[in-house]
Amino acid sequence: MSIERRKVVIIGAGHVGSHVGFSLVTQGVCEEIVYIDIDHDKAVAQAEDTMDATVYCPHHVDVKVGDYSDLDDADIAVMCAGPLPDLSKGEDRVGSMGTTLRCLGSIIEGIKGSKFDGIIISISNPADIIAAYLQYKTGYPEKKLISTSTTLDSARLRKTLARELNIDQKSIYAYALGEHGETQMVPWSCASIFGKPLFKLMEEYPDTYGKLDLDRIAADARYGGWLVYKGKGSTEFGIAASCVEIIKTIFGDEKKVCTVAVKLHGEYGQSDVYASVPAIIGRNGVEGVIELDMNEDELKLFAQSCDGMRKNFQAALEMKL
Repeated sequence: MSIERRKVVIIGAGHVGSHVGFSLVTQGVCEEIVYIDIDHDKAVAQAEDTMDATVYCPHHVDVKVGDYSDLDDADIAVMCAGPLPDLSKGEDRVGSMGTTLRCLGSIIEGIKGSKFDGIIISISNPADIIAAYLQYKTGYPEKKLISTSTTLDSARLRKTLARELNIDQKSIYAYALGEHGETQMVPWSCASIFGKPLFKLMEEYPDTYGKLDLDRIAADARYGGWLVYKGKGSTEFGIAASCVEIIKTIFGDEKKVCTVAVKLHGEYGQSDVYASVPAIIGRNGVEGVIELDMNEDELKLFAQSCDGMRKNFQAALEMKL
């Protein structure tokens, strides 16, 4: 009998990549983690620091620094290389796109030159555009290349609602879809509290649920990343936990529905765009898309988000790098 080791390669050993690695270690998700980074000394430091922690973790994990040949037998590659937005220049996620794209040249060649046939999870911002760009440039099977996208935004939305309702966030089913960015939207007509439609609760309890300001709640959730970023210069824990949740879903072949960016082919009336939707995730990547019964206004907002991402993707292709 052959027992296979689960291996994750993390491309980019900065704030996000290192926290993804640490979350994998503390949760015992895999047996081997490899960091790849242009800053070799930093990658070594992250690997050694993470490995030090394994002494006190319940599962043995080997953490090391490697190169793109390590992709050959890896199960999952996490792409988190790239710069953070420069707030002093007024940059947002899309504003730093050019710098991120310039980092991708060697990464794309590394992926294409390897024997890798696992799942690619892209985190680097603008997350949905970068995922689309990677798929376009590498020709990698689109069902095996996804972006974390609004997995984190959905967590922020549920957190915000939980504070408003004094109900545990795990009992709240509400999601941000579309772009991991300023055009994301919330299909409120599909939101529920443990199966009870939120709109029905607002109608039945006008003095409590009925007083919810859904526009403000969506805006607060959308701003959540910037609140963290402006306070400490990066986001780390939330996005790492979001990514590891997807990795666990893949390794466990769970068929769990996650809000990740996938390439659409007519779903929600949209095609040729990477956008965040409820997708069934398993060992082979994307195994299906759940089409929510959005109302007409929500579908318009989703379409607007997709239109914006198409324009940004086209701009990425036209950039001189």
